[in-house]
Amino acid sequence: MKRNAKKISLFMAVVLVLSTMLTFLSGCGEKKERVVIYSSTEDYGIELIQNMLDEKFPEYEIVVEYMSTGDHAAKLLSEGADSEADITHDIEYGYLLKLEQAGVLADVSNIKAPEYCEELMVSKNYYPEVRSGGAIIINPKVLADRKLSKPTCYEDLLKPEYKDLISMPNPKSSGTGYMFLKSLVNSWGEDRAFSYFDDLTNNILQYTSSGSGPVNALIQGEVAIGLGMTAQAVSAVNDGTDLEICFFEEGSPYSVYGQGIVKGKEERECVVKVFEYLVNSASVENAKLYHPEKILQDKDFEVKNFPKDIKYADMKNNTFEEKERLLSKWKY
Repeated sequence: MKRNAKKISLFMAVVLVLSTMLTFLSGCGEKKERVVIYSSTEDYGIELIQNMLDEKFPEYEIVVEYMSTGDHAAKLLSEGADSEADITHDIEYGYLLKLEQAGVLADVSNIKAPEYCEELMVSKNYYPEVRSGGAIIINPKVLADRKLSKPTCYEDLLKPEYKDLISMPNPKSSGTGYMFLKSLVNSWGEDRAFSYFDDLTNNILQYTSSGSGPVNALIQGEVAIGLGMTAQAVSAVNDGTDLEICFFEEGSPYSVYGQGIVKGKEERECVVKVFEYLVNSASVENAKLYHPEKILQDKDFEVKNFPKDIKYADMKNNTFEEKERLLSKWKY
């Protein structure tokens, strides 16, 4: 009897092991539906959105992939409906218009969305996401260590004592960089603005590929002055970095960024669900925490240390065609 009991126990153990293996192999065969989002938002914004989407949709594999604005738009324009991306997020309106004209974007007007400010609702193919303004951001310690005074106007940035102490995003690869160029073209005229940037280049440590580059350089103490994003600077200040946020007489340059679905991908239920949540919850939370400049009719956001009563620059004629024309003249 003992021998038979041992045989039965061994048989049951084998059955249990085989059952466990079959369950494991069966689970391995179940692939999650994958949703890919191209985004040009900052790293903290990507982290927030990724975490919120993962928590909301554990049944999906959601990938939020960062790309600089220029690369983001170029990749979607070249790939079109064949792109691995399902959703485009945090891309400047001028690029969205170009993508729309190229037939890359799906009609999202039937997807539930918040009540956005009317002036931001310019297309059925994309929704607003944030208003993003720029500022002159200063690391006072770097200035103090070099016994340098704080600049008070754009012309001050040309002083030889600031050589290699200024960082700015390259307008050809960054929407943030372009909005500084466009604001001075509108304020001063094209010839004077381009001549100014020719002179300013002598003091630029490097033109960064993304809008976050200058603030990162300021945080590391690599430069004293950055032409960067107000929201990113505020985030750094709130994290304990000693930075000053300034606006010159010409005002804060700004852009409006939006989000849409790549045409053809709206046929996938998972993409529509993710986009609807992105528009109504994740992007709103991102604006609430980091980009309080107004986008919603019925909500105002406040962020600690975010400047109030900002004077904005003249950003008229901010079309994609005008952007392409001006960037064709940019030499750096």
